[in-house]
Amino acid sequence: MLTKFFDLDNHGTTVRTELFAGLTTFLTMAYIVVVNPVILGSAGMPIAGVAAATCISAGFGSILMGLISNYPLALAPGMGLNAYFTYTVVKTMGVPWQVALGCVFLSAVAFLLLTVSGVRQLIMNAIPRALFAAVSGGIGLFIAFIGLKDAGIVVSNAGTMVGLGKLTASTPALAIMGLLVIAMLQARAVKGAMLLGILGTAAVAWVFGLDRFTPTPYHLADLSSTAFRLNIPGALNIGGGVGLSLVEIVFVFLFVDLFDNVGTLMAVTKRAGLTAADGTVPRMKRILLADSISMLVGALVGTSPVTSYIESTSGVAVGGRTGLTSVTVGVLFLATLFVAPLVQAIPSVATAPALILVGAMMMSALAEVDWHEPSEGIPAFLTTIMVPLSYSIANGLAFGIVSYAVLKLVRGQARMRDWLMYLLAALCVGRFIYLT
Repeated sequence: MLTKFFDLDNHGTTVRTELFAGLTTFLTMAYIVVVNPVILGSAGMPIAGVAAATCISAGFGSILMGLISNYPLALAPGMGLNAYFTYTVVKTMGVPWQVALGCVFLSAVAFLLLTVSGVRQLIMNAIPRALFAAVSGGIGLFIAFIGLKDAGIVVSNAGTMVGLGKLTASTPALAIMGLLVIAMLQARAVKGAMLLGILGTAAVAWVFGLDRFTPTPYHLADLSSTAFRLNIPGALNIGGGVGLSLVEIVFVFLFVDLFDNVGTLMAVTKRAGLTAADGTVPRMKRILLADSISMLVGALVGTSPVTSYIESTSGVAVGGRTGLTSVTVGVLFLATLFVAPLVQAIPSVATAPALILVGAMMMSALAEVDWHEPSEGIPAFLTTIMVPLSYSIANGLAFGIVSYAVLKLVRGQARMRDWLMYLLAALCVGRFIYLT
């Protein structure tokens, strides 16, 4: 039945290979069950509830993607999007997390409508690929910076804004040890290196008394502490009505998720040899539809936007070629559901190294930028550097889009078919003026 449903024979694979590929992908991205609750917990969200929501949304999204698109793409709450949710929307803009979840839901609805109408594909074609890569790199720096700060490796400094922390102190020293352990495991191609490193670092902290192992008892009710807590009316009334704040939040959620998906999709399908002869990806609308619905479900159960994961390439590398790989990942995430709340016991010093190395992994996208071409390199650089330095993905996106449009105009390369790009640039300029 599985062979026929997922067309395994025509893809040159077997049930056993697909199941092993799914297990491999799950192990490489299972760290999100630990890291996502820590990040969203900083926004005041119940950690047990977020852990459960992470498992449910990842399980549902991966299974849905496998069933309707038949691609080996696994989904989970996105790194970068969770950081934007916490550090920009909640902490900087002062939006309650329930209202922020309402914004995620509205973004998902917008995604779904844009996908069904075909507008989402137009947006994908309008944005230059260099900005896709730059956003990924900028978010990588952003996440790594948060990890370095949480570890005490980087601290605030009155004279230079940031400086090096006291590395001989217990927290920075343990974080550096965790960083080296994860890096060595990854260098040896150990499956689940990130998760093993987190658990190993936490164990050292507990053994030497740097942190207490005090898992909070939880009940089934705790698993639903974030489910259906989203505040949609509150999201529509940010700043006294549907205004710039809401538009900006929805814009960032929408575009960053779009960039994540396109970059991951191209990487996974190329690695698996699933692209068409002209370079396009068959069944693209199904992929985007699965992504939109998964984001919608994620908002309902209580987590930041769900997106596809580049770790899907690990499953492809061991033979995964169909949606059975994704379905396997989803089932494993759902199986993790009832032990996930135990992540409350894991100290931040154990998750900080994972944040740093996730950021490092995201930097690989910058290799796609033609740095010798000013009209690509300059916007890509401004996007990449402004995300961490302004502590805002929205600012980085705006700098990149505006500079790209201006450089194209100056070089006389503006074309009518790029009207959407220039409209976005005009909106970004209007945003800067409004903020000023």
